[in-house]
Amino acid sequence: MTTHDIAFVGTGDLADLKNPNPEGFAMNYYHAEGYERLDGCELVACADLERERAAAFADRFDIDDGGVFEDYEAMLAEAEPDIVSVSVWPDIHAEVVLDCARSDSVDAVHCEKPMDLTWENSRRMAEGCREAGVQLTFNHMRRFKPTWVEARERIDDGAVGELERIELAPGNIYDGGTHMIDFATGVAGDVPAEWAIGGIDYREENKWFGAHNENQAHAHWRYESGVDAVVSTGGDRSFVPADMRFVGTDGVLEVGPEESDADLRWRAGSGEWTGETVEEGAWTDPINDAVAHVVDCLESGDQPVIGAENALNSTEIIFGIWESARRRGRVEFPLEIDDNPLEAMVESGDLNPQ
Repeated sequence: MTTHDIAFVGTGDLADLKNPNPEGFAMNYYHAEGYERLDGCELVACADLERERAAAFADRFDIDDGGVFEDYEAMLAEAEPDIVSVSVWPDIHAEVVLDCARSDSVDAVHCEKPMDLTWENSRRMAEGCREAGVQLTFNHMRRFKPTWVEARERIDDGAVGELERIELAPGNIYDGGTHMIDFATGVAGDVPAEWAIGGIDYREENKWFGAHNENQAHAHWRYESGVDAVVSTGGDRSFVPADMRFVGTDGVLEVGPEESDADLRWRAGSGEWTGETVEEGAWTDPINDAVAHVVDCLESGDQPVIGAENALNSTEIIFGIWESARRRGRVEFPLEIDDNPLEAMVESGDLNPQ
């Protein structure tokens, strides 16, 4: 059996796991629990800028004192891990991921979402890992969420006929919405979008892990597969009365419908709804499945569904929507910018969130 040495960059605060209003989510605790469940994975090292946080993480997962670091580059050099899970703020994702990819020992990096704070760095980290032969994945773990898996299987089996349109209603498009946009992209065939057009409102500061998120957005894009998608953020469900709606030639399927207690429901034409409740396990179970997928793909050589190429497709849509708001017009893909349009509009004064 192959044994993989696992290390972690950014442990977070153990107290956040029990805090209903945490400053962070200490996601590497959940990553670590996923590796801990797998045969052949040994947790060997962790790094955090605050040593006491790293020490608490090490104590929880039986990592020796010699595997506790404040400097992740020292950790890479001394522990020589095979797989690294990265859970730091988005603005340094590319820096940390590429440092891991340049390490002689690292075969795979599993990074928290979103990809990075800018489109340039999102591309750069994907390209750098590809050139180094390092598997790069992102924790779009909701691809493994049981309700979402069931929804995709029903759509693939023809529950709505030929898929024509996807409608999404996340709280925002970047921090949380990346999950829905990634999932929608998967259902549409894991292909890039051709263009995006959208508008945003940003009047009250809304920062998640150092990154601005709009208060409200409405946008439309089209995938190369011909499927159209729309998103409406900000909490108003008058336009999309569910978390996600999938509209096809012969029916509709809704995930998290507003008008039902079921997890998902579907109908053919204008017929009666059929509902189903799927969720039974803890919300963290999909994280375990994502981690297992990372290890399985590393061993098999298969392309991970949460890999960098798929993540780039959804990230391009996010930055493309914000770029459309900046240009006040439709944006064609591939996206020809390097920055983060929302951040740039705030810095320039075009947007002035209070």
